Amino acid sequence: MNFLSHFYFDRQNDNTETVLGIVLPDLIKNAWKDVNLYPLKERHLFIGDVKLLSILEGWERHLGVDAVFHSSSFFREQTAGLKQLLLPFLGDSPVKPFFLAHIGLELLLDHLLIEDKLVSTGRFYELLTTADRETAATFLRKCGVTDTAGFFAFLNGFISSRYLLSYQKLENITYALNRICMRLWMTPFNADQLEKLTTALGTFKEQIKPVYRNIFTEISTYLEKGTA
Repeated sequence: MNFLSHFYFDRQNDNTETVLGIVLPDLIKNAWKDVNLYPLKERHLFIGDVKLLSILEGWERHLGVDAVFHSSSFFREQTAGLKQLLLPFLGDSPVKPFFLAHIGLELLLDHLLIEDKLVSTGRFYELLTTADRETAATFLRKCGVTDTAGFFAFLNGFISSRYLLSYQKLENITYALNRICMRLWMTPFNADQLEKLTTALGTFKEQIKPVYRNIFTEISTYLEKGTA
């Protein structure tokens, strides 16, 4: 799941460190694609500090949500459905159809949450802005990250750009997908393919709009059981 879909489950949570924690795994991957952190294997390093434990709790929720999402019938069926819409025009594109369908589905879920006013993008950025930076730096150092300044430079840019606000428009989802694919392939799509990608995303959006909330209900039930 993408940033706002993860935030959905803590959209009423005022604990800024927990909210930071629920998106921190993806922030790390966006800042440094080759860095892998495993704080849950070193839980003892965070004991005794409430704020550090809040970040760790958010991190754990992130992994739990992704595990349920990626193993769900919703994920399997909808990525397969989107893939079928993509295949006819991908042609000689180097992009793997399943990869594109996977990321496309996740970004469309963020788009639908914004469109249906189920999350506040402004509040999401506000909570990230007010999270304790020193606590976050300590958390990262305990995970083995030495370049905390580099991470916060990325985080500040992520917050100031308010990039997720652009997900309100489908053509910006296409732009985001193209940028993601350009990290792996020099020229992922031609102009015609980009236009057809936007059309396919619009068609698929209408297909999942009546049912997409089901996956959020399923994951919410999982989280409630986990905290019962």
